[in-house]
Parts: sequence; structure tokens; C-alpha cells
Amino acid sequence: MSEPLWRPSADAIDQANLTRFAGRLGFAPTDYRPLHDFSVDQRAEFWDAVWDFCGIVGDRSQGPSLADGDRFPGSRWFPEARLSFAENLLRHRDDSVAIVSVLENGRRRALTYRELAAATAAFRTTLSKLGVHEGDRVAGWLPNVPETVIAMLATASLGAVWSSCSPDFGVEGALDRFGQIEPKVLIACDGYEYGGKRFDVRQRAQTVADAIDSIDHLVWVSLLGEVEDAIAKACADNPLAEPEFVRLPFDHPLYVMYSSGTTGMPKCIVHGAGGTLIQHLKEHQLHVDLKRDDTLFFFTTCGWMMWNWLVSALATGCRVVLYEGSPFHPGPSALLDLAEREAVSVFGVSAKYLSAIEKAGVTPRTTHDLGTLRSILSTGSPLTHEGFRYVYRDVKDDMALQSISGGTDLISCFALGCPWLPVFEGEIQAKGLGMAVDVCDDAGTPLQHGKGELVCTKSFPSAPIGFWNDPEDARYRASYFDKYPGVWAHGDFAEFTGNAGMIIHGRSDAVLNPGGVRIGTAEIYRQVETVYEVVDAVAVGQEWDDDTRVVLFVVVRDGVDLDDALRDRIKRRIREHASPRHVPAVIAAVPDVPRTLSGKIAELAVREVVHGREVTNTTALANPEVLEAFRNRAELA
Repeated sequence: MSEPLWRPSADAIDQANLTRFAGRLGFAPTDYRPLHDFSVDQRAEFWDAVWDFCGIVGDRSQGPSLADGDRFPGSRWFPEARLSFAENLLRHRDDSVAIVSVLENGRRRALTYRELAAATAAFRTTLSKLGVHEGDRVAGWLPNVPETVIAMLATASLGAVWSSCSPDFGVEGALDRFGQIEPKVLIACDGYEYGGKRFDVRQRAQTVADAIDSIDHLVWVSLLGEVEDAIAKACADNPLAEPEFVRLPFDHPLYVMYSSGTTGMPKCIVHGAGGTLIQHLKEHQLHVDLKRDDTLFFFTTCGWMMWNWLVSALATGCRVVLYEGSPFHPGPSALLDLAEREAVSVFGVSAKYLSAIEKAGVTPRTTHDLGTLRSILSTGSPLTHEGFRYVYRDVKDDMALQSISGGTDLISCFALGCPWLPVFEGEIQAKGLGMAVDVCDDAGTPLQHGKGELVCTKSFPSAPIGFWNDPEDARYRASYFDKYPGVWAHGDFAEFTGNAGMIIHGRSDAVLNPGGVRIGTAEIYRQVETVYEVVDAVAVGQEWDDDTRVVLFVVVRDGVDLDDALRDRIKRRIREHASPRHVPAVIAAVPDVPRTLSGKIAELAVREVVHGREVTNTTALANPEVLEAFRNRAELA
């Protein structure tokens, strides 16, 4: 067993929310496994305890908390309960700061919980006058600013359904998403700033509004000063508005989320209010150890589920920091400057961000005062061993680094941090409480050792209540339950560690299979990221001589040539630190790596182009033009 990079102090463990919660159930720190076993073996009792501990506001009823518990899908959580998601996020009505909003140009605003509730109430009146009722959809084509949170809360307070994407989506990308769910109202911004440039999106928004017949009203939010801001007007017209809330069944639809859609039209994933709320409260308070005096930041857009996860922290009553803009403007330390200025205690970013600032030579330990920082959260892709070492060496050594993994599909995590446990290099600390997570081989047999499919064998509250417009749940079942009937197959390639942690090796559908040996792409990226000259990479499997060979595309630093010496050094690094099977047959240079709008490497799109096949939905990509660099490569002929 390896030595940990960090251990929580005895005092931190004593003060942890998890310690108080576990004590009520008869469990004591730091033995996490019995508590987790209880949480999946006695799910009804466990989630009852979460409801009580987190103080969920609602009419719980005296009925059972779980019905049809053996059905997956098909279980029903808190079937007689009624609640309002917005009421829970606005339960605090004091003058403590709820939201701090920072734009990349330096503009800063703060809203108290009292002000947030009043703004929500005012805009709720606007939506009601526009004819929005329970079950209607409201679409937000918006940046990560307070108006987006207000619009979502106002929508939820009416019992309507919220769906959002970021303003960097093109017209087709927005139509692919909003066109499927037929919203009544589209709320759009006039534009945004990114990387020091202004982007006017008024024409795009008008085009989308005109193209979707169900949209009765286009409502504007102003960031560039080019339109009248509907939320500001609502607040001016109703400055003393008091919020009202409609309490609805636990599974009433709250959000429609979207899959990345790189291989076809995005799936419209519907999440319920109660499941989203109780799952996020559990993760925030028991796993992240979030308290009212914390300041939580996560770099995200409104097109990624981490935005939904972030704003749910309002239910805990802490400060939530929103940032809109490039994380590297005006320089690579922009987000760290923000963390210092706002005294952030929980700092969330992608693994790619940590890799990028390491490559840029950023050493916050010597340049920033991060005294308030007690935890860094990393997600979006697997964080490498080197990423762990970088954080503890060059960022801060006396805090928890929590790698977390889940997805839009469950609007939460399967594996994440634990305040009781040490941090080991390259590992996610623990399985989520209440989540019956396992790793299986192709036959569905659980694996104690070795790599396999990440699965969840029992239902959980934040599982989707279905897909939009999916008769008899056909697409829903095909997406998660076809591989192992009655068991959720998540699509990640994973393994457990000797420390009872977990390693994610990449997406199962992107797994490489040279000579019949399954290789996760993250295993290759981990080694390539250590090569100074390489700033990004994507690996795919190419069909070759009745087998598969590994092809690695790399983006090199300015002024660097990918010559044979550099190729040999990359191959040697992979061979010595992974295995000969991991060594690419071909290494080729490209100007950039295609990524989804949420920042994930689009491996499947590259694979399709390499094989001369059509990429069916390039609107899901942030930079679709770079795919041409992978087409008809002489090295692959």
C-alpha cells in the first residue's frame, strides 16, 4: 500500500459533518466501509437520515421513503413527499452573501440571500405574466451570472422545468437541445466576453426563438448593455416582492440536461427536483463537508452539470462564487487570483485546468495567499498521478484534493471525496454514500481487482426520471441498462485500488483494444502529460490488419517540432511507465484537440474522422474545425 499524500487532522475529522451524521446512525470515524455498506444495504433508512440531517424543507408524509426498491429502473423515492427545489435553495433569508459574481473584465457583484429571494420573487411574477405554468419548459441561453440563477429559481418556484446551455453554443447546437423540449420562454443574453473579446449573440438568439414554434417569448438579460434587462426591470418594478413556492411531488421534473451529443442528437435527460436536491445536499455536506461559513467556487458554464451542482450549494447557505470568462485571462493565474481575493475555501476546476497551469509553470504556493483553501475538487476527466503531485507540491500541501467522478446522467457523483480518509496519488477517495458502485467484467461478474465497467447495482434518488419524449423509456433503458439488465452501466472504464479508492481509466466506448488488451486512454494521457513539449493529446484506436493499433495525436508547444527524437521519448515514457501495449504505433502532430463544449476530449469524433466516417453532430464541439486536421492523414494510410 502506498503512502498517502495527505491525511485529515483529528480535529477536522471531529468537526466534519460526516462525523455528526454517522454518529446518529451508530457509526464512528474513520471506518468508512461499514457506513457505506449500511447506506446501500439499508437505502431507505439512509436517505431518511440524509433528509433529516440536511433539513430538507417539504411535506415528507408518513409513507415509505422507497417504493418498488428492487426495481432499477422503476424504484420510487419518497413517493408521498412534496417539496419545492427553489424553496430549499432560498431557505436562508438573511443578509449573508449568497452569490459573488465575477466577470473576466473584473466586474464584481454580490447578492445577499435576502436580495436573491426578492429577485427570484420579482422575476417569478414576470414569468407568470408570460403564461409559464407548472410543467412548462423555460430555456436559458445564458452565461454563468446571477441572473441565470435567479431565472432558474423563479422557474422552479412555479413548478416549471429549467434547461440551459452556455452562449458559446451555436444556433444548431441550441436547436438540437431546446428544439426537442419545446420551451415556452427563451431567456437569452445579448452577449458575453471571453478571452478579452466581446461576442454579440442577439441574432443567434433571435434565430433560435423564431425557429422553435413553442417559444412564445424571448426575454433578454444584458451583459453588454445592448438590451433592456428583464430581470433588472422585474426587480425595479417589484422591489419588495416575497417569494412563493409550489410544493410538488418528489419526482416532479426540475431540469432537462443534455448528453454531449457528439455521436448524434443529444439525449434530453430529465431530473427530478427531490432527487437532485437530496443527492446534492448529501454530496455537499457529507462528502465535501460544506458548511455555512464556506465559500464554494467551481469553474463551469451553464451547459455543464457542475453549474447545477454548484448552485445547489445555496441550500447549505454558504457563499457561491460564479465566474464568467476565460480561466486563463488575462493570464494563467486568473482563477487563483479569484480564489485569493474571495477567500475561497473549496475550489473546483477540471483536471485539464490543473494540467494546463502546471505546464504554464504556475506555482501558487509561492505567489498566492491561499490560507482559506481547505479543499480542491477536480473533475471532467481523470486527474493524473502527476496532477496530484503538482497540487501538493506547488499549490498547497495542507488541504484535501478530491477527485470526483459522475456525470450529467445522474447529475451527481458515483465516486468522490471523504472527509475521514487520506488522499492517495491518482485515486478517488471513496464510493458515494448510498451509491451501490461496483466494477464488473463483460459477463457482469464483480471484480475486486483489475479493470472493468463501472456499474451501479441499486437505484438511487438522482437517477433520471426519464428522457424527454421517450415512449416506454426505450432510449433510457438502452442507454444504461441494456448491457447488464437491472444494473446501471455508466460507461466508464475503472478499477478499485488497494486503498479502497477508485481509478477511472477513461470512457468505455473510447477504450483501446490492441491485441485484445483493454487500455483506458487516461493511462496514456498520464504519461504524455509528463513530456514538457506536449501541451495536449488525444489517443484513438485505428482498425488495422484485423486488429486495433493505438494512434496518438499531440499538440506541441510553439516552436517545437514533433521529430523522431521527441516521438521516441514519448514512446519510451509510455513503455517504461505504462506497458509496451500502451505504446502508440503512430504519433502525429495536430494544431489542437477537439473538445466538447464542457471541455471533454472528443475521442469518438476523432476516431470517426480517422476511419473516414461522418461525425454526426459537430455542433456539440467547441472547436469542430480542428477535425479536418485528423482527416486523410498520410501516417495512417
